[in-house]
Amino acid sequence: MSTYTATIVWQRGSQVFTDNRYSRRHEIHFDGDITLPASSSPHVIPEPYSDADAVDPEEAFVAALSSCHMLWFLSLASRAGFCVDHYEDAAEGVLGTGPGGKQMMTVVTLRPAVRFSGEQPTQEEHEVLHETAHDACFIANSVKSELHCHPRLLTD
Repeated sequence: MSTYTATIVWQRGSQVFTDNRYSRRHEIHFDGDITLPASSSPHVIPEPYSDADAVDPEEAFVAALSSCHMLWFLSLASRAGFCVDHYEDAAEGVLGTGPGGKQMMTVVTLRPAVRFSGEQPTQEEHEVLHETAHDACFIANSVKSELHCHPRLLTD
């Protein structure tokens, strides 16, 4: 079993706070001395209390799903003998109402576009690589949101 950590830091500063008019901007610290500016989504908490230039939890959720899928896909493609030259995913998540009227990320759609060099997988082999990556992805296996993947093969 492995443990992963992130340290979230928020400071009130000189804001009143009890009037609910405070900045939601904060930092996420990861290992490797990486700091990510973060905030609530401006779709949920309007500016100036949110920072549209920072990563919000909903974006991070979508990115985590996309990143995990990609890492598994690259590993599987390599093991199958396919050389991936480029991978890009315009992933999208939808915040909606789930069971019991709770707000949740209801659907995440991955749209990986992949370019290979050398031996090219067939469309079926490409789809199987993505299906296998989805089944193996730790993050996808950890969420209850519906998750879709619409892969595209890129050719020159």
